[in-house]
Amino acid sequence: MTTLSLSNIEKSFGGNQILKGVSLDAQPGEFIALVGPSGCGKSTLLRILAGLDSADSGEIVIDGREVSRTQAADRNVAMVFQSYALYPHLTAAQNIAVPLVMRRLTRTQRIPFVAPLMPGQRQAVADIHRDVREMAASLKIDHLLDRKPGQMSGGQRQRVALARAMVRRPAVFLMDEPLSNLDANLRVHARGEIVELHRRAGVPTVYVTHDQAEALSMADRVAVMIGGSLLQLAPPQVIYDDPQHIEVAKFVGQPRINLVASHVGENGIVTLGTERCVLADRSLAGDTPVTLGVRSEFVKVSRSGEAGLPAHVERVEFLGSEIIVYSKLDAIGEIMIAKVSPAEGAGLAAGMPIRLSASAEHIFVFGADGVRLPSAPLVENTVREAAHG
Repeated sequence: MTTLSLSNIEKSFGGNQILKGVSLDAQPGEFIALVGPSGCGKSTLLRILAGLDSADSGEIVIDGREVSRTQAADRNVAMVFQSYALYPHLTAAQNIAVPLVMRRLTRTQRIPFVAPLMPGQRQAVADIHRDVREMAASLKIDHLLDRKPGQMSGGQRQRVALARAMVRRPAVFLMDEPLSNLDANLRVHARGEIVELHRRAGVPTVYVTHDQAEALSMADRVAVMIGGSLLQLAPPQVIYDDPQHIEVAKFVGQPRINLVASHVGENGIVTLGTERCVLADRSLAGDTPVTLGVRSEFVKVSRSGEAGLPAHVERVEFLGSEIIVYSKLDAIGEIMIAKVSPAEGAGLAAGMPIRLSASAEHIFVFGADGVRLPSAPLVENTVREAAHG
């Protein structure tokens, strides 16, 4: 079973370091989504893995073989590009057959008129046609084999590109934002198709995307890249529920995570404004600056009583199954976002006074360098209750 390993990959262009010691391992049959904002280096890493670019330093091992200085054609890696990169003058069948023709036929066997006279050429071509038809049937595009790319929809071209990658049965699949050219509804459908194809192939897949929904819904593990560094590699739920860096917390999650500047006070207690809310590492010096983070679904909204921090509603977004409430904290002027049910959000409007609270076990504490710090709830559960503890 094929494995993939990247160790300390570094790459610079013109003095600008694009990749900063990136390392990751993919197990046999594992689907890894490489996610991050535009310009973070994820596509550069994929091209280095494919052999289309070379790293300044580091090591790439595929199935136990070091391939860092190996040509792309000799790595047995298949890549699906964002643009699909189909030959416009060839039919779907001919596009799918390209990697088989290049691998199975000699240069002489590919020459028109001369090729049929070469020993074994007819059988090799018949085998290629058979493999193309079988792959097209498995992807339900056998009816498109005689069409050229200009005669196909975006979704059909995407399937042809996937068929061309899969037909050679590579050791590793690489995909560079293959769904970005599809409309929203087709993208959702295509996600499931790609995951199913990956399972059928049973080889490591590295899937580059800037769309966190794709990454979280498709991958066995998600690798979050920010500024050329791999900040966290973990299963999707761990990435969301247990981010180890503030940039991971900020990038993953919709709507964005709430982040508020704070500090560590006496006995390691972190305060929000004048309220005590969570217990941080007691070894931290007093007055150490930190940032508190809490997901919007864990922010509770109340319209009366003393529990919670006073705030005013800025605006309300109705999204059908949920309501997003944007509020400003009265004490410090920070915007807080709460995700509530339609029943909880009914009647909320701009300017309305409310109270906000959050269970301390859902509050993250990040240090000045962005790294997640150990923390624990106080005896009381909510922000306001902690203030009266």
